[in-house]
Amino acid sequence: MNRKLENKVAIVSGSGRGIGREIALKLASEGARVVINDLDAEPAAQTVAEIVAAGGSAIACAGSVTDSGFADRFVQAAVDAYGGLDIIVNNAGYTWDSVVQKMSDEQWEAMLAVHLTAPFRILRAASNFIRDAAKREADEGREVFRKVVNISSTSGVYGNAGQANYAAAKAGINGLTKAMAKEWGRYKVNVNSVAFGLIKTRLTEADASAGASIDIEGRQIKVGVNPQILKNAEALIPLGRGGTPEEAAGAVYMFCIPESNYVSGQVLVCGGGRP
Repeated sequence: MNRKLENKVAIVSGSGRGIGREIALKLASEGARVVINDLDAEPAAQTVAEIVAAGGSAIACAGSVTDSGFADRFVQAAVDAYGGLDIIVNNAGYTWDSVVQKMSDEQWEAMLAVHLTAPFRILRAASNFIRDAAKREADEGREVFRKVVNISSTSGVYGNAGQANYAAAKAGINGLTKAMAKEWGRYKVNVNSVAFGLIKTRLTEADASAGASIDIEGRQIKVGVNPQILKNAEALIPLGRGGTPEEAAGAVYMFCIPESNYVSGQVLVCGGGRP
């Protein structure tokens, strides 16, 4: 069977759990060799083990994408282990919501750091390899396309009350996407964004009224959605429900395959038909 991503090398941030995990599994199932990242080592190792058990190839690169040295380490892990880099998926992130009058500088800056600065650093870290590889391939008369998929949100496209920080960061990643599509087009790199609507993950499925939270580097961040609000939101989706992580991964996958080689600088809304 001819797999579409055979021997491609992918790095996927935040791929130990949730949507990122499904993206990594999907890319691996189509032949990509994947560098798995998570804030915690255990979920990263679990995703690696799952890929290897299915006959694929993966390694882990645990750590926070916001650490100053992480981007270089992440890119180098792919180059050292697999000799190249073909696909970059900037997926890692979380939400830290509040209305603007109650939002702290820390909340604002945390969202910009994880959703915008971290992807920028990863792309910057990859730039030397991509430039050199593209020049070598051009000299050899070969046209090789590489892929960048940045994860955005409908909050970054349309805005969302209580998420000024998250919406601003996700709007920023769409701007970065469009700029990099122009900057890296000469290197045959397609740069696109996928803006997710309601996708059912541990962050959205948790009951906010029950005080659910996650630990982000020692900070307890409240997560979840009020069940009634979630029900109302799903009622407004033309397809009648929130999406699954597998469906979210499918939208990312479309930007990674050869059929999308002439698509760049686009923001695809994956929201079940709801604008």
